Amino acid sequence: MFDLSGKTALVTGASGGIGSAIAIALAKQGARLALSGSNGAKLRAFREQLNDEIGGDHVEVTCDLSNTTQVEELIPATIDTFGKLDILVNNAGVTRDNLAMRMKDEEWDAVMKINLEAAFRLMRAATKPMMKARHGRIVTITSVVGATGNPGQVNYAAAKGGLTAMTKALAQEVASRGITVNCVAPGFIRTAMTEVLPDAQKEALNARIPMGRMGEGSDIGAAVAYLASDEAGYMTGQTLHVNGGMAMLG
Repeated sequence: MFDLSGKTALVTGASGGIGSAIAIALAKQGARLALSGSNGAKLRAFREQLNDEIGGDHVEVTCDLSNTTQVEELIPATIDTFGKLDILVNNAGVTRDNLAMRMKDEEWDAVMKINLEAAFRLMRAATKPMMKARHGRIVTITSVVGATGNPGQVNYAAAKGGLTAMTKALAQEVASRGITVNCVAPGFIRTAMTEVLPDAQKEALNARIPMGRMGEGSDIGAAVAYLASDEAGYMTGQTLHVNGGMAMLG
């Protein structure tokens, strides 16, 4: 089940906490990966780790998602390497938190450019070869914040909510060509960033989660592996909320 042998996948933000967990999950199912991120050294180290520990012939493609030219080159570069693209995972994202009344234009623009615009450009580029192949999987990592909102994150919430709406629209455009387009919306996930939080803050976060704990990156990886698989062929335009019950959304 969820066998991805022979499939190729591009994962953005692949060296981060959630991104690396997604990459590991897809690699374990047999996919060959193009690992994208802005930190070349970190990306290379992760690719070498992946090749050593799981096996496969994975590659890294450095890309700054705030650079439109680099974004437009990412899908063609992946296809030049692999000959095809079966799975696109839009995972990379940034935060520039501030209260709305204090938010600077550049804080708004940076989040929109990387979280929303870059994802659109990659989706647009990926649909062309996928439509020709009459098969494809596009999975975008959103956030519970995109559905519930969060104070101090009007930019981030707007971008994540926009990704969900964009996913629904694109899903309707390409469904007849065998392409599915879905989202995974994480809640609080344990990463290097959350590990440095004070214990009192961690306890306050966990108190908001019925399961009483943060999720793991592997929880998100498993959801992505499912949506990338043949078994999810009748699932499109949907959002899988992986949040331990923090927000029970229909």
